Amino acid sequence: MALFRPNPPPARNGVSPSCVVLPAQGSWVTVAEFLIQRFPGVPEPVWLQRLSIGDVVDDAGQPVTAQCVYSPLRRLYYYRAVPNEPRIPFDEVILWQDAHLLVIDKPHFLPVLPSGKYLQETVLTRLKNRLGLNALSPIHRIDRDTAGLVLFCVQPATRDAYHALFRERQVNKTYEAIAPWNPALPWPIRRETRIVQSDHFMRQMEVDGPPNTLTHIAPLEVHGKFAKYELKPITGHRHQLRVHMAALGLPIVGDGIYPVLTPEGQVDYARPLQLLAKSIEFVDPLTRVQRKFESQRTLQA
Repeated sequence: MALFRPNPPPARNGVSPSCVVLPAQGSWVTVAEFLIQRFPGVPEPVWLQRLSIGDVVDDAGQPVTAQCVYSPLRRLYYYRAVPNEPRIPFDEVILWQDAHLLVIDKPHFLPVLPSGKYLQETVLTRLKNRLGLNALSPIHRIDRDTAGLVLFCVQPATRDAYHALFRERQVNKTYEAIAPWNPALPWPIRRETRIVQSDHFMRQMEVDGPPNTLTHIAPLEVHGKFAKYELKPITGHRHQLRVHMAALGLPIVGDGIYPVLTPEGQVDYARPLQLLAKSIEFVDPLTRVQRKFESQRTLQA
């Protein structure tokens, strides 16, 4: 039996549509009823507006209206918009580009992927619009608050070869961070703990149990009460470096999540998180050439 391969509609202004498959079981009469219930964070008038202007379509690219009857297992695509999305006043820099790989030096505050209130002001969308590479996709991610290196795959056919480098831990990543200095700790430190989602969706936390994260931490320079650290994550858990440093009593300067969560919307461009994805090294899976890239950005010691 041939596998079904979805054929999503094209991106708009560099942003691909989101996708949802209608469940096999349900009591919804119309598609509109399902969407309104399935996505409670989106006001009902927004869904009705999307449906009325053709921003919800099916696999064939045909508009779906608010009156369309619910049809189980139907695949729908919908386009999102963020009203009055402000420009983030920092620019990404291209460090390397060939037919398969794109290496970006990302500034602080700029998300890698569209999500939530960020659509146009993301690295991926900016690059698609700037370079005309509609199939571009990130090979890995770093936090919006973190600056430094991000790798993108240019062609879908070679995407998995680069993803495999990260799955199989064949990438050497080095970060730098500014944080308080504590000479009493047993340097260098091997921090190996279990990190899980906390009770707040923005935060992770360490718990007892089998370790699922590992970071090597060592001081590079000491400047009074603060130091610049080299962080080498072996695993790639969300917020791993920030959690590990905070757990050591060394929260990274400018961190608005650890140890204290800053209320949403209080962004201070003058106080970026002092965490930088400084270098990345690997053997290119296509050419077998040893690759090493370094960020040109620096931290504020």
